[in-house]
Amino acid sequence: MYNYYMPTRIIFENNSSGKLGEILEKENKKNVLVVTDKGVLNAGLLNAMFQSFDNSNISYGIFDEVEPNPKSSTIRKGVQKLSESNFDAIVGFGGGSSIDTAKAIAVMATNEGEILDYEGVGNVINDSLFLVAVPTTAGTGSEVTASTIITDENTLFKAAIISPKVFPNLAILDATLTLGCPPGITSSTGIDALTHAIESYISKQSNPISGSIALHAISLISKNIHKAYYYGTDLESREKMLEASMLAGLAFSQTRLGNVHAISQALGGVFDIPHGIANAALLPYVLKFNAPACLKEMVDIANAMGIQTENESDVIIAEKVVNTIVEWNHSFDIPNNTKDLGVDLSEIDKLIADSMRSGNILVNPRLTTSKDVEKLIRDSYDGVL
Repeated sequence: MYNYYMPTRIIFENNSSGKLGEILEKENKKNVLVVTDKGVLNAGLLNAMFQSFDNSNISYGIFDEVEPNPKSSTIRKGVQKLSESNFDAIVGFGGGSSIDTAKAIAVMATNEGEILDYEGVGNVINDSLFLVAVPTTAGTGSEVTASTIITDENTLFKAAIISPKVFPNLAILDATLTLGCPPGITSSTGIDALTHAIESYISKQSNPISGSIALHAISLISKNIHKAYYYGTDLESREKMLEASMLAGLAFSQTRLGNVHAISQALGGVFDIPHGIANAALLPYVLKFNAPACLKEMVDIANAMGIQTENESDVIIAEKVVNTIVEWNHSFDIPNNTKDLGVDLSEIDKLIADSMRSGNILVNPRLTTSKDVEKLIRDSYDGVL
């Protein structure tokens, strides 16, 4: 038994960001708030979109104060910017942090209080302001998900606001925007997308629709991540990675995730570690822990990754998946331990508590206790697989 709901319209087309003015004109939008970060803005990635706004006589303002792991105070600043004009739409343009920030501002445009008041599942009351998501990295899939992750500055907890009302109205997937993405960002966001697809596939809430989408995302990533990393100007591999990221987002928007995300969000909140890097470092440890509870699914994942499985036992195949991810991390210069990411075990009690607070723990395929989380954190810190 399952439900499937995905209201976001998706336009997957090169140079489509330069057509957004025309698209919004047809939606009768007149005044748009663009939410982004200074790096994306200064790189000129928004210029084609701005030109399309001018061509369609659409006014726009810019909020460029987005930071990694966006904070609740940033959302307040964005809402203040929103109040300065009669904006009728929001465009989140950039990485996952920009899109998550735009989602949160869109929620607060039509709902009272503070964004953290809506933590949890199904607590948003009113429909959000019309929202467009334009990703410039292939990783988060936030352009098609029903969640936004905002850090509570008082507790350093990364709170999840999950509601069908958080889905963007429109996702613009323009792979040309990712061509200048540095190798380190390409790999960390790529493994982030892989983690989304894998955790969705083995989630207790996986269903036939999400599962088939997740496996296809795993296959696309496995075939294209190395070329996108080593030959970043190859448009075809960039297209496939952006598509895979979106597909992984479609999958986990229905299933939630698992222990990797529960722990990585705790690490990101306390130590401000980039989300994709934290996921990549944790993924082998969590998969090794989960494997006994999802051996059949690990075989499916191995096949999607192109790993040799013939005449091998399910246990050996699961080990191959873990080892392959370790090898990929090494080839991408991603640490295979969290100590090198800046984790300090003096905060382990808070890390355990924040991880266990995550709803992702509940859908992880293997029952997980606080003792299990402690061992995963310590093993990943020491690099012990």
